[in-house]
Order: sequence, then C-alpha cells, then structure tokens
Amino acid sequence: MFEAARQNAYAAFAARFPANGSRLFIENSDGRRVTYAELASTTARMANLLRGLGIAAGDRIAGILDKSPEAILLYLASCRIGAVYVPIHIDLTPPEIDYILADAEPRLLVCRPDLAPRLQAWAAAGPRHLLTLDAAGHGSFPDACAAQPDAAPIALGTAEDPNAIVYTSGTTGKPKGAIMTNGLVIWNALALAERWHITQNDVLLHANPMAFGLFGTTTPILAAGGQLKLLPKFQVDDVVAALPGATMFAGVPTYYARLLSHPGFTRDLCGGMRLFLTGSAPMRGDLFDSFAAHTGHQLLDRYGMTEALIITSMPVDAARRPDTSGTPLSGARLRVVDAEGAPVPPNTVGSIELQQPFFFGGYWRAPGKTQDAFRPDGWFITGDFGRVDEAGYLSVLGRGVDLIITGGLNVYPKEVEACLNALPGVVESAVIGVPHADFGEAVVAVVQLAPGAEFSATAAQAALTRGLAKYKVPKHIAMVAEMPRNTLGKIQKNLLKAQFQNLFATTP
Repeated sequence: MFEAARQNAYAAFAARFPANGSRLFIENSDGRRVTYAELASTTARMANLLRGLGIAAGDRIAGILDKSPEAILLYLASCRIGAVYVPIHIDLTPPEIDYILADAEPRLLVCRPDLAPRLQAWAAAGPRHLLTLDAAGHGSFPDACAAQPDAAPIALGTAEDPNAIVYTSGTTGKPKGAIMTNGLVIWNALALAERWHITQNDVLLHANPMAFGLFGTTTPILAAGGQLKLLPKFQVDDVVAALPGATMFAGVPTYYARLLSHPGFTRDLCGGMRLFLTGSAPMRGDLFDSFAAHTGHQLLDRYGMTEALIITSMPVDAARRPDTSGTPLSGARLRVVDAEGAPVPPNTVGSIELQQPFFFGGYWRAPGKTQDAFRPDGWFITGDFGRVDEAGYLSVLGRGVDLIITGGLNVYPKEVEACLNALPGVVESAVIGVPHADFGEAVVAVVQLAPGAEFSATAAQAALTRGLAKYKVPKHIAMVAEMPRNTLGKIQKNLLKAQFQNLFATTP
C-alpha cells in the first residue's frame, strides 16, 4: 500500500483497474455509461488537450461543475499529467469563487456554461483558459477533446507532489487551500478500500456534491476497480429509485433521516446493500437505532477533515455504535492531548492529533498557517476534540470550538459574522449552531444593533445570499440589546447556545 502511494495518482489507480476493460466504472442517472477502457481513452484525450493548452505538471486546473462522468474524468486527466486539481463548489457565490480563483491562480477553468459569461473577464486578465462542461457532458471542453488522440503518456510523480487543492474556510473566515499530495490521496483511497472491503463487485450509489465527492467516495472505488452509480445530487425519491443494484451508499445523517421518512425505503429495498456509510456530522443515537430497526443495516461511521481526508473508520466486521467513528486507517496513528500537548488517559476528552504515512502538503501560499498546524514533533493538530476508549475507538465530541455542521456542510461562524457586521445598523454579531432535526445543526445569528437602528431579519438574510452560499445563511436572526460577555469582554456563545437550544425543537 505504501509503495503504491509513492507515484502519480493516475498510475496508482490504473494499476488496479479491472483486467476486463468492458467492466463499468460509471453509470450516470441519464443512462450514460463509462467503462474502464473508456476511462483510459477519454482521460488520454483530455490529457492531450491539457498539454496542448500548455498545462504542465504542477499547474492548477479548476472545476466549477455539476456532477457528471466527464467532471470526474477531468480530475483523473489532471492526475494523468501531474497537474493540480482545484474543485470549487457549484453553489458558492461570485465573491467566494473570485477569491479562490485569485488565490489558486489556475491556468485552466472548466465551468458550467451559464457561469462562463461572468468569468470571461477573469480569463482575459492573464494567460488563462476558460472552457465549459454541463451536466449532460456537452460544452467547449468535451468538443475540444474529441479530436485528440486516445493514447497519452502518464507523467512521472512522487508522493510529495501536489494532486489537488481543496479550499476549506478557516476560523478567520478566509478560505485556506489545503494541498492534497499524491501520497495522501493514494494511501487514503487504498486504506479505505481495505477497511471497507470494497471489491470489483461493489457499486456505490453516489449522491454527494461534486466538489466533496472525489475523495472518500470516488477514489476508494477506483482503488478497488469498482463501480459508481451517479445521481446529480441527493433527492430522496431518486435515491430510493436507484438503490436496487447498488451495494454501497455514503451520506450524512440528514440523508438517512430523510430516507427513513420515505414510504418506499423498506427493508426489502435494502436487501442487496452491503454497506451504508455515514459521517461529516454527528450521528444521533435515535437515528442510528431507527435505521437499524427499519433496514436491518447498521450505519458505519467515519471521521475525516479536508486536510487529512478520512482519518478513522469503523471496521466492517466490528460491532457499530452511533457514538464512535472507529480507529485510524492502516499505517496512521491518533492521539488525544491536553492543552500542553501531553497525551491524556483513555476516555479523557482532549484535542485530536494524528500522524499519517503521507500528510497533506500544507496550506497553499500560507507557510505560517502550515507551521501552526503541526506540533514540533510532527503531529498534525486537527483542532477537533474527542476521546479514545481502551480499545482505540475514537469518539469525536466537537469539530473545533465554533464550527457548525449543517446538513454535512461546514460553516465557520467568523465568515458569516464578517458579512453580518458589514450590514447597516449592526454593531456586533455572533453566529452559533443549534440542534435541528433535519440538518443536525442550524445556523443561527444573534445581532446587537446600534441605538435607533432599523433592521429586518428577512432583508438581512436576502443581503447575505449575495456574498455567502445558501447553506451558510442563518436560518434565524435574533436581536439582543446586549451580548452576554465574560470578564474579558468576549461574547459567551455558550450562553447564546443555551438560550436558543430549543429554537427548532418540534412539539410532540
């Protein structure tokens, strides 16, 4: 496993493709199919086009794309030439997209056609290329690839070479580009395929967003030569209709809560399933138990973060619980430490730190932040809190001090607060997460206004949508005369959380 990770990512995955090239890699929801032989030939044509555009190893290629077979193949073509792929969430607002493009400086951007007119100015401002690709596989990018030869060399690569840059918001509110190295991407995919017992006979029903659906879902299937069954996004009716024929499904707790409420989601429908994976948000015990009783399947939890990909997972053949995310993947180590960095005894809450055989390559153009992310002895500081029991099983208790996870998506309060504080009349704001039956957590804002200021929560929400993705916009904005503060003047968010704890509680 470790030797395979010391090379180009495409080469590492290609070595594990089925010998029979006619086996399916992707079946799309509209009936389009891609075999493993077509994966090789199509990515070769894409690679030839990319090289023809002057893109070389280390150059960045960005994608703002709906999910499609071609979007996944673009990532693999980027791997093939040693370029660095930058996935950008399709739902980000123009200011959010502009920031990432300015920071990553990609040589090529492939985007959904309706986004292209606004991005023409970006392309014209430098030696950059702008091509289009829609969900149906049409656009200037596939058109340009069609005439290219269907054979191409695979670039040499090392474990330390960057494979992708994935942007994750930090507590300062500005996104940070986490560099995924070849070694991390390959090792993590192989370790997950091993941990989850994935084989060439597995079919993963893929309903996750494109920007978040490459690592932890697509790459482990590639590492085992399995098949993806793509849905454009999670829609409960579509998942229920597509589940027959699949053997695996990965989703956040919100997905499973919605599936349980669907009359067509029955034990018989799940009869061919081997594994239901959950993660990215805390699992409620009642949901875990209800799912097991309803389907006969226990959800398998895992824990991860952008910088480290998947960190721990429950083993397939172990008893599962809703309060643990399992043990570190093969070759990795994890520890829980106190405020001084000293390991704490089992079942003691502390800060989660880890060592992996292959680390992420740091934060893009932010050496100071990279240095701050590691202990002097080389352990990576996750910023999350949890405890480990005597058997080595991790329970994650908090995703950082303030991080909100709503519907499986991360929201960092400072980013939202900065936008709120810029609104007329707002003196200060505090953004918190409170329990929500559907989303796990809901984003709630508390604002303190200037004396006599006029303020409309509805108007404020509308204004925020111009600078924030929809999932980051508070579902409720409350106004207070004074913020609760400690003796140092810091806002006591714990008191605000207690005050609004039952805001979205349902009445029995």
